[in-house]
Amino acid sequence: MAEAPQLEVWMRGPVPGIPALLQPVAHALLQAKEEVAVYMEGFDNRYLWQRPGGVAAVGFHLKHIAGVIDRLFTYAEGLSLSEAQFDYLRAEGAEMSEIASAELVAALHNRVDQAIVQLKQVDETQLTHTRYLGRKRIPTTVIGLLFHAAEHTQRHVGQLLVTVKLVEHR
Repeated sequence: MAEAPQLEVWMRGPVPGIPALLQPVAHALLQAKEEVAVYMEGFDNRYLWQRPGGVAAVGFHLKHIAGVIDRLFTYAEGLSLSEAQFDYLRAEGAEMSEIASAELVAALHNRVDQAIVQLKQVDETQLTHTRYLGRKRIPTTVIGLLFHAAEHTQRHVGQLLVTVKLVEHR
């Protein structure tokens, strides 16, 4: 008998410990984590850095998603990026032939788990407080950064899923 599909994360109710206004952020990040796990299961590492039609490689998306979450959550905390974060950003597009897709998926999952812990610590009364993005110090807010981390993650998960399908059917 086939197993019934699981409801999407947002349909399962509140994520324990997450402030009410940040539930959509948690839902989107956790949904991304689940979808990446499903689509990357059994993925052939030969395709990790292929760019069909010039699109970004699956490996790039996996690295980029984790990096975006890390950077935007850092800014949401009112901090500047570290040199290690800048190094990671510069290396996101670089092929890493020595790493397996499972390692990149595990790193992404770990970063989502860390983000969930961080969301539990956010004071809802601070959500509209000004934060600054990047070296240009573009003004935004805590909630703007956290929401964009979730939205940007979802965008790249969609691109990753399409690229997985493209490379596996060549």
